[in-house]
Amino acid sequence: MQAPFRAGIRLDAYQLEPLRKALRLPRVNLFIADDVGLGKTIEAGLIVRELLLRKKAREIVVACPPSMLEQWQDELDQRFGLRFEILDRDYVNRVRRQRGFGVNPFATHSRFLISHRLLIDEQYAGPMRAWLGVGRPGSMLILDEAHHAAPASGSRYAIDSKTTQSIREVAQFFEHRLFLSATPHNGHSNSFSALLEILDPQRFVRGVKPTKSSRDEVVVRRLKEDLRQISGGFPKRHVVQEDLDGLPGDSPELRLATLLSEYSELRSARLEGEPKRAQSTSKLLLTNLQQRLFSSIRSFGRTLEVHRKTVLRQFEASPSRTVQTVDLEALHAPSADDDRASLSPEELGAQDEALAEAATLASTVAAPTETTAAKLFRAELELLEEMASLARTNRFTADARVNKLAEWIGQEVPLNSRLIIFTEYEDTKAYLVEQLKGLFPKNCDERIESFSGATDKKNRERLKHSFNAEPEKDPLRILVCTDAAREGLNFQAHCHHLFHFDVPWNPMDLEQRVGRVH
Repeated sequence: MQAPFRAGIRLDAYQLEPLRKALRLPRVNLFIADDVGLGKTIEAGLIVRELLLRKKAREIVVACPPSMLEQWQDELDQRFGLRFEILDRDYVNRVRRQRGFGVNPFATHSRFLISHRLLIDEQYAGPMRAWLGVGRPGSMLILDEAHHAAPASGSRYAIDSKTTQSIREVAQFFEHRLFLSATPHNGHSNSFSALLEILDPQRFVRGVKPTKSSRDEVVVRRLKEDLRQISGGFPKRHVVQEDLDGLPGDSPELRLATLLSEYSELRSARLEGEPKRAQSTSKLLLTNLQQRLFSSIRSFGRTLEVHRKTVLRQFEASPSRTVQTVDLEALHAPSADDDRASLSPEELGAQDEALAEAATLASTVAAPTETTAAKLFRAELELLEEMASLARTNRFTADARVNKLAEWIGQEVPLNSRLIIFTEYEDTKAYLVEQLKGLFPKNCDERIESFSGATDKKNRERLKHSFNAEPEKDPLRILVCTDAAREGLNFQAHCHHLFHFDVPWNPMDLEQRVGRVH
């Protein structure tokens, strides 16, 4: 092996195993499924460098979530001396100005980084397929966060998502395929076998559970707990649950939870006779309201107000508008690999309001006329009015969790240490920053900052540099992040405290959050 000695890294022995395994395969069809924080990017870089040195690879494409493009570019450049171009709209426009409109952008360089989103876009996927032809010798596809390419359904022949279809179409024309994911299995063996089939269609077939021997040939999976027992070197994680006891029953957050529960029961009872699609849309809308309430009153109040006004229009029998098909998944908070993660807070807020309105309209489009249903509808309106009034009154005040967080910071976080606080929603992030600056006013603008998918490149680099600098040299102490920042960022240099202000419903999101300090 030559790559380990031609890289600017501190090499750990376990990171050589994927390279050893790759070199034993006639074609590199390998799935690196190591735990969060074990250095999958380093392991992939070692394989790429070794294949280039051995003249087994020439053209390389790395596909990853949009928020991780620059992270990948920096890692490969600084640690392995490999220059990758980010292929996006700006790059395509630039090469067309220089070489003519008809040029294939993939023919202008040998190493590219491209986002998952653009692989779905035919304007980019088409030129890639034309560039690959029927198969390009020496070509290599590295698919980061590969679990996004797996069908989500557990049925035997799950319907592929757009990402699954796009990856399946292009992957077959690459000679080498390297998949990376800390969460390769979504709980459905059929989905996992479909993902393995994309990786190596000669060895795996979707719908057929892979054997242990065939899986072990192409999958590298290590957990930190296992490596800690063998070689040490990994700090142990301490998970501490902070309980809030003794809250009075009329506390705004508890009162709102009670009212929302009553509202959900009334609305479900009234919609029993509606079509199944309207009922399911209503349930998802109510679930979204619950998630937002568990995050913060401010986040809840904003969506509730849109829902209340839309319902009021229905009650007043205003002319109904044409109901568009609602993207139900978009009701959830955007993750790091979601296009919405890069929207500004204003744009994201406007989109959330539009989705809440559309979901309300899609679940019921006119006021009921039957006596029983009309009574239920009026009772719903009364609950909505009470909740909206309570939310407006308390959206700027510190709730019990904020006070508990401030108390915890004072007791657990030393002055020369750093802290990351994660939350799902932009509204909650803004609320937290305001409250913390009010509770810790001394030099608060320098000591408390926020990070989200909308953070531009300049500020992103500034925050990463400040947060990883020696605490004595930089005053930044607390970084409040949305889930758009939970992938591909390294904040562990001087931070070993991480606080989940709200808990996402997918436990793997917690793992990815904690991965920022691993």
